[in-house]
Amino acid sequence: MLDLDTVLAGLGDALTLVNLLYVVAGVAVGQFVGAVPGIGPVMAMAIAVPFTFVMSPLAAISFLMGVNKGGLFGGAVPAVLINTPGTPDAAATALDGFPLAQRGKPLKATKMALYASVTGDTFSDIVLITVSAPLAALYMGPVEVFCLILFAFSVIAGLVGESMTRGLAAAAFGLLCATVGLDPEHGTPRLIFGQFALYDGLPLAPVAIGTLAVAEILRRLAAMRGAARPAVAIPDAQDPADARVSWAEYWGCRTTMLRGAVIGTVLGAMPGIGSTAAAFMSYASARQASSEPESFGKGNLHGIAATESANSAVVGANLIPLLSLGIPGSIGAALVISALMIQGIQPGPLLFESQGRLIYGLFGAMLMANFVNLWMGQLGLRLWARVVAAPESVVFPAALLLCTVGVYMSTGDLIGVWVMLVFAGIGLAMTATGYSVVVFVIAFFLGPRFELSLSQSLAITGGDPARLMEHPVALALLVLAVGSAWWMGVRQRRG
Repeated sequence: MLDLDTVLAGLGDALTLVNLLYVVAGVAVGQFVGAVPGIGPVMAMAIAVPFTFVMSPLAAISFLMGVNKGGLFGGAVPAVLINTPGTPDAAATALDGFPLAQRGKPLKATKMALYASVTGDTFSDIVLITVSAPLAALYMGPVEVFCLILFAFSVIAGLVGESMTRGLAAAAFGLLCATVGLDPEHGTPRLIFGQFALYDGLPLAPVAIGTLAVAEILRRLAAMRGAARPAVAIPDAQDPADARVSWAEYWGCRTTMLRGAVIGTVLGAMPGIGSTAAAFMSYASARQASSEPESFGKGNLHGIAATESANSAVVGANLIPLLSLGIPGSIGAALVISALMIQGIQPGPLLFESQGRLIYGLFGAMLMANFVNLWMGQLGLRLWARVVAAPESVVFPAALLLCTVGVYMSTGDLIGVWVMLVFAGIGLAMTATGYSVVVFVIAFFLGPRFELSLSQSLAITGGDPARLMEHPVALALLVLAVGSAWWMGVRQRRG
């Protein structure tokens, strides 16, 4: 049990001027790379990890956490302004953020994203600090994770639009694409067609950016006619209320943000689920709970609040398995483990006892990074919003160039660029024929984890469904998945 002196000493370390400067630098870098489509905070963290060797342990981890937190909000900026998510997490934010920007309210949309992001992040950090040990004891095994992903698919089915069949077909196609590469159970290559670069599977960044961002850029370029227009038109005589989020609007989204923060925290505490799944599940839940579900996708503030509060809440929750068991909950958490090990610190059950001062210093730095994120976001929003004043003929080719460069940097090979272009064509075809690109992307994202947990579950249960009775949590999740799918199917038929 840690004593109060250790806690206060750790918080005091976090509040030093040097550590504050590292946090500010990390948030600034994160917001920048998050706002550049195709790069993202994970790549920036990966590049920065080797340089943390010359830093103190607390400064190194504080900088990396600042990059991660700033990057999640930064990814929402291009998603709102030009419908080009800077990170996969921001794809759900674009569903309502971009329509709101098209209506001449880009500042309102980006400010709502900022406030919801900071709210969800702070909630998750408080949970991490106060109840990390009890939550660490509730980890799920493969059977429970498999049923959880089934439940996630059933909730995401709320995003399929008018046709449940087309939504399920898009999900099946996403799962099929996720099988490219080595079989996780036997290690045999599948669907690589002689391309050894695909042994590790189709990379997530090119697939997500191709279907969500490049497809939209190409569609917008093809729709250009005549004189150059701004990417998003802002009225000259804009109502001041359209450039801000009032307290009444923020407070009106409190339930949505709380729901999103809880979803993000719960999923973030489970290794392998991630912030993208949390964002889409929160969006679907908010739409189901809304009295006006038809307004979602047309510029509803609740849609932005739901996604940003959920994906940002994952950041703090990812550290629960990392600090308690040494198991990274995401790629970003895995990079934090790398930085800790560079400093000679071994994450695991004894970390709180051996490095209690460092851990509470980290907690203090995370809370400080939330306030820095809010402050720097407020300063930079007007600058980012001015980007939309540029003509479409400048904005979208520049965005396409950034996507291409970012994908090449993330994969280190031209195969990533080709994958991006192929899936851009697939995204255009799916949108034109009424298939949900969103469902495809989330199914692709969850596919490897789904397949691995399925094979492990079959090994544990011996293929006998009756043995699910030995896993009450999994059974409850399975019942919820069936009930959710049935309920949404009934609602859809009535609609």
